[in-house]
Amino acid sequence: MIRDITLGQYFPGNSVIHRLDPRIKIIWTFFYIVLLFFVNNFWGFLVYVVFTAIIIRLTKIKPKLIFRGLRPVLFLLLFTVIVNVFMTGGGDVLFKFGFLTVTTEGLKFAGLMAMRLILLVTGTSILTFTTSPIMLTDGIERLLSPLAKIGVPAHAIAMMMTIAIRFIPTILDETDKIMKAQKARGADFESGNIIKRAKAMTPILIPLFISAFRRADELATAMECRCYHGGEGRTRFKQLKIRKLDIISLLFAPLLLAAVVATKYIF
Repeated sequence: MIRDITLGQYFPGNSVIHRLDPRIKIIWTFFYIVLLFFVNNFWGFLVYVVFTAIIIRLTKIKPKLIFRGLRPVLFLLLFTVIVNVFMTGGGDVLFKFGFLTVTTEGLKFAGLMAMRLILLVTGTSILTFTTSPIMLTDGIERLLSPLAKIGVPAHAIAMMMTIAIRFIPTILDETDKIMKAQKARGADFESGNIIKRAKAMTPILIPLFISAFRRADELATAMECRCYHGGEGRTRFKQLKIRKLDIISLLFAPLLLAAVVATKYIF
């Protein structure tokens, strides 16, 4: 399960999506998320599925690597479906047992919520898969740079967000190593009820926190040794420039918006 979490991982490549400016990809991701919450019918989600499939194809990343990230949220996905099936009323009653009622509207709403969650995880993971941590930091900082004029520490915010995303795979790998070491010593994390399993995680959490603080201290020391002083006076080896490919990619945003709006009012 630990190795199935792909958030924060970067897969180097030379695809069309990899070559896009990180600012454009961040804007596209934000637009993708916001528009996704306005989709409320089957045809709208179908448009989103086709669009996401095309983007995955353009990234040249194996789909199984992208969809592997859905396994850790499988419990949340099932919980969302179950809650919406039994808590949403309306339509014809298909099943009733005590206070539990399953209706056609509940099944429809649960299916749409599940599809929204799947697309949300799949679509947003493409950003980190195709953007290196350094480029992601530069992109966030450049987008937040107008706020720096009113005192917002744009560089610090961008650096913290990128470091947090970058260290997710590292912390997960450390967790996997600690779990294997504890199992070799006879620890049992699978038997018993939920409370016993939670207590069994204590031998993992304590060394994990210690390791995380140690890594944070080592990172801070390394940054100080390299005379890191934030974004003031900092130069960049690679300058971000909006190219023709980036402008062309933005032209597809109105098309996606028009397709979603059309499915909402036509169907």
